[in-house]
Amino acid sequence: MVFSNFLLTLFFSCSVISLIDASSNGITVDLLHRDSPLSPFYNPDNTLFDRLKSAFHRSYSRKASFNPTSISTKTIEAPIQLNSGEYLMKISLGTPSFETLAIADTGSDLLWTQCAPCTDCYKQIPPLFDPKNSTSYRDVSCQSQLCAAVGSSSCDSQNVCQYSVSYGDSSYSNGDLAADTLSLQSSTGKSVSFPKTVFGCGHENGGTFKEPGSGIVGLGGGALSIVNQLKNSIGGKFSYCLTQIDEPNVPSKISFGSDALVSGPNVVSTPLIKKSSDTFYYLNLEGVSVGTTKFFYKPLKNFDSISVDASSDDQGNIIIDSGTTLTFLPQQIYEQLEAALVKAIKGKRVTNPQGLLNLCYHVTGEKFDPPTIVAHFTGADVELPPTSTFLEVGEGMVCLTLVPSEDLTIYGNLSQMNYLVGYDLVNNKVSFKPTDCSKAT
Repeated sequence: MVFSNFLLTLFFSCSVISLIDASSNGITVDLLHRDSPLSPFYNPDNTLFDRLKSAFHRSYSRKASFNPTSISTKTIEAPIQLNSGEYLMKISLGTPSFETLAIADTGSDLLWTQCAPCTDCYKQIPPLFDPKNSTSYRDVSCQSQLCAAVGSSSCDSQNVCQYSVSYGDSSYSNGDLAADTLSLQSSTGKSVSFPKTVFGCGHENGGTFKEPGSGIVGLGGGALSIVNQLKNSIGGKFSYCLTQIDEPNVPSKISFGSDALVSGPNVVSTPLIKKSSDTFYYLNLEGVSVGTTKFFYKPLKNFDSISVDASSDDQGNIIIDSGTTLTFLPQQIYEQLEAALVKAIKGKRVTNPQGLLNLCYHVTGEKFDPPTIVAHFTGADVELPPTSTFLEVGEGMVCLTLVPSEDLTIYGNLSQMNYLVGYDLVNNKVSFKPTDCSKAT
């Protein structure tokens, strides 16, 4: 991370002039769930149950692709299943600005989009970004420190840095590393521009990408993430507020800079734990509670061998991720959690036909009232939203959206809904504030 900060300091001190000071710079834009009627990915023929089933499958695929035994985070930019991107955001590139829609992902770093001429690209419905039409477009040279920060790069005959990123589902993007103006526009019409933002101009892209979108907005913790690239302007801060699954017509929100401050009563904060892979956001989960009973997490002796990041200690044992729907808990914690829930809930247990969820109940007309579940992070007790902790996944069937994991653990987006979740990469913390996200502005 020290090396990453050095790269960013060098780059910004030499070439980037922020349009406005970080103290006054803030913007909030819509964040669209891929299955929302507001999204171009929306399929009206699918029921809510169909969409949930697909989201659960994507969670398992994403978790598998994060697994360090099958990938190397040193050579792979972001091990995600690309068609599993859960949230989308609009961005604009170039001068004049060119709007496109991309996957917003806290599990990857590089911002990239498909570019003309596309020598070997997946089919895209919206027009391609053409660098020749932008007066502010500049290639990044092979000698640039940021070229080295890509992870996998080469040099063409014109001394232009060539990036190459691949993903856990065998998708990929190859092209020119470039710099251009990035613009974000809020739903109220406010616009903020950031000159000389480095991104990937992809000329060869393929895999599981979908036609309505074009590329990825990397929100991870690495050097090329827009959160770190724009650190001088946004103060290293961003936040999001995810609406409940039963509010599909209300967009979620993502904020940057001064708009991303999480303050006031009922705010709790927990440290961001640094690991060798600086892309992912690690928190320290100390335990969970069911009602008044708390179960402490005791790391296994072979924790290092099954962690997403082999570390010398047991700190940073869970990744917080907006792109994973389910929450994956350590096996030992989950077993105690399930036993306590079974004891507390009076109802008929049933089996989830897809086999994706472990604890399910049959419900009829009566109200299903499970006990309160709290996740205990270091310094922060976060009550899980009851409306998304148990979801109706089939007619008359509700299931727990927390599942066991013998290796990688992830705090998924269902557990974050109706919270304002703020990331502060300067003070290295994540904050949570209970919020009605459907009313967030």
